[in-house]
Amino acid sequence: MADRLTGEKLVDDMTVEEKARAALVEQVLPALRAKAEQADRDGAFPREHIDTLREAGLLGLIVPEEYGGLGGTLRDLAAATYAMGSACPSTALAFFFHNTSASRGLLPLEAIESGLFADDEVPVVRAFAEKVLRLMSGGTWLANFASESVKSSSANIAIATTAVAVDGGWELTGEKSFGCATGIADHYLVTARLDGTETADGLVMFLVPRDAPGVTERPFWDGLGMRGSANHGIKLDRVFIPEEDALTVPGAFVKMLQCSRGSFVGNQLAITAVYVGAAQGVYDDTLERLTGKTFADTGRSIAESPMHQVIIGNMTENLETAYLWLRRQLLLETCEPPIATKSEVYAQWRIAKGSICQAAFDVAVNALKASGTSNATMNGVVGRALRDLSMGLVMTFPPERGRLEAASVITSSKANELFASVK
Repeated sequence: MADRLTGEKLVDDMTVEEKARAALVEQVLPALRAKAEQADRDGAFPREHIDTLREAGLLGLIVPEEYGGLGGTLRDLAAATYAMGSACPSTALAFFFHNTSASRGLLPLEAIESGLFADDEVPVVRAFAEKVLRLMSGGTWLANFASESVKSSSANIAIATTAVAVDGGWELTGEKSFGCATGIADHYLVTARLDGTETADGLVMFLVPRDAPGVTERPFWDGLGMRGSANHGIKLDRVFIPEEDALTVPGAFVKMLQCSRGSFVGNQLAITAVYVGAAQGVYDDTLERLTGKTFADTGRSIAESPMHQVIIGNMTENLETAYLWLRRQLLLETCEPPIATKSEVYAQWRIAKGSICQAAFDVAVNALKASGTSNATMNGVVGRALRDLSMGLVMTFPPERGRLEAASVITSSKANELFASVK
């Protein structure tokens, strides 16, 4: 269908309201696509995209309307990151991480409604949650920093950044190794742990201004993945944050997670939608080029050769595999009433993440095979896609670890710990 929105290729049963939000995304795709090659070549986030997305109102895409947002859900976000991923994967990735910040507003509010907080805790928790949401809907770009260079064998993410109580607020010290929009976002949403604590009950959150004293950027790295996402991370050296920009109620993070169907990052499946969008982009480009070229002796399309037919068939299977896993996970995390337990959703996600990213990467590998040496360049669509999609194999965890953790959940009926404290 000629008038079909890009996001509908993934979410093919959009409501009228979802289509209206997807149309806003559609409007920004030409601008994102125009800068994709430069973003990759320079390894820098196109700063003009900030205004493009802000003016479209998309920074509040999944913020409820009562807080000034567009009222979208995970379905909207997945459709948006997918569509943006087909145009400029780097921008789509950064946009995804901005939107994960919404979970730091939505989940605390759900926990309040569920009665998980004491009466004296509610005002503090509500104030922080609503502040996050209103910042997003007001056009503030947030970078969600949780991941760190410190690793643990028993957890996917170890939180070593510490928060020390001082007069009027807190001081943060630590290093965040990955978080898109470094030096781009207006505020960094930083997860830390209270000094002296060793359990998840000590995990706390802070809104850190990008230019706050003591905040510096880590060195740029010449990475393989989505090179224009500004994901080199930050260092925090005794950064002062006032009480009103902190959520340090003991156990708040754990209570938030009790209200989430997915992981602590928030809306995490939408990151794999970026990779599927990028895979669809290289698939479309490759098919168009192959069908548009002909053999000199026969005049028939190159795409009709037996070798290319096999490769195109493989690409199609890879792409459909990615769609099936992603749509299934989206259903599990959004349908009402729920059709699976939290543990089952978690186990499914551990497998789905790796399967989606592997299938998307395989699309790019087959595109390279089909395109030949003339398209084995660093600056073409195929070369960019191959590098963009390779990061999905290692992002957060590789497919093998995901399957191992899913097996552990299934066999022991006990979910893997999400966090570990690091001394």
